[in-house]
Amino acid sequence: MKLFVKKGKLQDIKSQAVILALFQDQKELTGTSLVIDQRSSGLITELINNGDFTAKPSQIAVVYTHGVIPAQRIALVGLGKKSEINLEKIRAAFSKVMQHLRSMNIKETATSIELNILPGKTDKNVQAMVEGALLGLYQYTPYKTVGREDIKEMEQFTIVAGEEEYSIIESAVKIAQIITGGVYFARDLISAPSNEMTPSIMAQKAEGIARRKNVTCQVLDRAKMKKMGMNALLGVAAGSNEEPRFIVLEYSGSSKSKAPVVLVGKGLTFDSGGISIKPAEKMDEMKSDMSGGAAVMATIMVAADLKLPLNIIGLIPATENMPSGSAYKPGDILKSYSGKTIEIINTDAEGRLILADALHYASKYKPAAIIDVATLTGACVIALGDDVIGMLGTDDNLKEKITKAAQDTGEFVWELPLWENYYELIKSDIADYKNSGGRVAGTITAAAFLSKFIGDYPWVHLDIAGPAWSSKDKSYVPKGASGVAVRLLTEYLRNCTSK
Repeated sequence: MKLFVKKGKLQDIKSQAVILALFQDQKELTGTSLVIDQRSSGLITELINNGDFTAKPSQIAVVYTHGVIPAQRIALVGLGKKSEINLEKIRAAFSKVMQHLRSMNIKETATSIELNILPGKTDKNVQAMVEGALLGLYQYTPYKTVGREDIKEMEQFTIVAGEEEYSIIESAVKIAQIITGGVYFARDLISAPSNEMTPSIMAQKAEGIARRKNVTCQVLDRAKMKKMGMNALLGVAAGSNEEPRFIVLEYSGSSKSKAPVVLVGKGLTFDSGGISIKPAEKMDEMKSDMSGGAAVMATIMVAADLKLPLNIIGLIPATENMPSGSAYKPGDILKSYSGKTIEIINTDAEGRLILADALHYASKYKPAAIIDVATLTGACVIALGDDVIGMLGTDDNLKEKITKAAQDTGEFVWELPLWENYYELIKSDIADYKNSGGRVAGTITAAAFLSKFIGDYPWVHLDIAGPAWSSKDKSYVPKGASGVAVRLLTEYLRNCTSK
């Protein structure tokens, strides 16, 4: 969909539909809504007075103008009570109204944003509005052939701005387009079937990102990893015919002397569980086990397009986890890249193994911070549900910054403890550690395991097992891949650049 920022007044714009956002508890119409109501002989007032539109959160009503203004329709969308407004409600409202208009086969629409939605935050208002509109319209359709002509698409979205706020709105729209473009990229990678998104193909996608200025990509193959001693990653890869890849993306937006932020993303392009095989139900969704890797790749892409003045490293260990005669087995011991040994208790606890090698590799950069993102444990879904990211780490300042970014983006995190007594659960009798501490505190013991491979650098682990894949439509996250953590990581990185 094409986005335009146009100087003028919404009531003068010719469009298939103009969108007006209203508060549930506002006593009278103001601004653009008032002008359009007056010009349309009270169409909006009539709807409100008759109780057909109360402006509850994401409520929608569409009326025809019959030529009294240039737009063919007025689409009203509710923001809920003004005292309760936040960026998430703006995203949800514009997602729902855009989806509704698309369902009517409307191809283009226009809106303006009233400066008093969140006073003093015009840029954030606009960014949230555009994010909601674009993310809610996402569809994954490359494999649809039957009835393809029936797929509806919104083609154009115009945001009308006055002279004074035009530059602020134009800048916010550009930023939102870049960020949502990254989320689209991640969703596309995750949504692709595993036969079309192998570790090698994932590496090719990373090489495509490196065509941008100041971005480089290095891909390590099995032979290089074996020579380096990445045996934890290679152990997981042993059961698959697909060649593993270790992807290194580097974005250089600052001087070489500035310590980078290292982002590590789990890249399991398909996870059968290996010898400890998963149940058949929902195993098809295990193509999404590379959601962390996709988020890291997309974040590097967004950072480069935003020209952030930072150095950022993206590390993505990519492989499949499959059962075969060559697969690693419960009871095996693997010597990791760090030299530490790992007893395999459960081959379905594979994500922490490939991350162990990647996290130790991260230390070579002497990073300012390490953040890993992974669909790591089903236990996190049990603990926090489908909408919240589990957060654990060793640095309070880093956790605080990520929490702030989470509040602004609506990609919420909740901290779980990483106390000393949990480490007892990952001690092995015959190796340094074991890869599973059992069902008790499963998310925490997985993070405790990872912490053994990070050195002394500030580190946070984000378990996205819940929100990475949605089994139903949620406001601006259509059913399927969410692309979660792209906006969260981007906001964190943007905040790192503002002093």
